[in-house]
Amino acid sequence: MIIRSATEDDCGWIAVTLLERWGATVIVTGSRATDAAILPALVALDASDERVGLLTYRLAPDGLEVVTIDSLRPGEGIGTALMSRAADLARAAGVLRLWLITTNDNLKALGFYQRRGLRIVAVRRGAVDEARALKASIPFVGESGIELHDEIELELNFVVK
Repeated sequence: MIIRSATEDDCGWIAVTLLERWGATVIVTGSRATDAAILPALVALDASDERVGLLTYRLAPDGLEVVTIDSLRPGEGIGTALMSRAADLARAAGVLRLWLITTNDNLKALGFYQRRGLRIVAVRRGAVDEARALKASIPFVGESGIELHDEIELELNFVVK
């Protein structure tokens, strides 16, 4: 598997992938709407150069924020490889953390992130309810029939050597 930075040739595929997986290219987290299709991105390719994963991110002085992550073939290590490459980018940029926000219903993702060393650092009660004002298409019920109400922030801190 190859993880590479997205190129201009990936733009159409990124937009379609976000629409299929997230229902829109606009993602709302932390009371902020972001068009993930225009963010820097990492693309995972399989041995036949088929695109099989996507991670969009925002790099800022306070860390690298993973905005979206999608493995098109769960269980093959694609998400792990994308997260590892994102952590490498964060370290190379000299920031001290990789972080992201997910929702309270996303139990599989919470387990995935914690198994990769991320820790829960904040829970914002009612943040998803507030986000619906910016993006009305956010569902009221998510995975496993769990109501969506809260955002959970996780981070991976890097040790300075």
